[in-house]
Amino acid sequence: MINEMIEKRRSENAELRKAINTILKDGNTFLDKHLKELDISSYNYDIHLAVEELGLDESLIEQLIEDYIIQILKSKLSFYDYIQELKQAQLDGIDLNFKPIRDLAHKNLGVARNLRIEDAQKLLTVLLKDDDLDYMRVCAKALEITAIKLNPLCAYETLKLIQVKNSL
Repeated sequence: MINEMIEKRRSENAELRKAINTILKDGNTFLDKHLKELDISSYNYDIHLAVEELGLDESLIEQLIEDYIIQILKSKLSFYDYIQELKQAQLDGIDLNFKPIRDLAHKNLGVARNLRIEDAQKLLTVLLKDDDLDYMRVCAKALEITAIKLNPLCAYETLKLIQVKNSL
């Protein structure tokens, strides 16, 4: 029984690692294909800019970035859920209430601005202002990609915790 649990965990971890590697490998292609106008595929975060502008220690900024990654990866499911709810309301002919998704984007945008994460700022601004639900969904996926690119190990650990929590 224990061996079965260990083997199952290994295969789940392998699947998650594979998914992250695929995102890292294909992420820029996705960004170029769907969001060329935002010009974010070649963006590389410069922690030194945040250190200099905020006057904080680099290790503190690194911890704040990890917190940001956790926040974004937790928020991605809410973004998708809100967009799906809006699509359903649109199909049902109900007035669309963008407030929940705008509030979540605004919360995340504040953190991205403080940490000087420019690609996330662009994506969150779209989620804050745009009404095209398909484009918003692409931006939510791009936000996930950009968060994973910041620190793949932190992203892996976060996604693993989310996976474990959701299986309980």
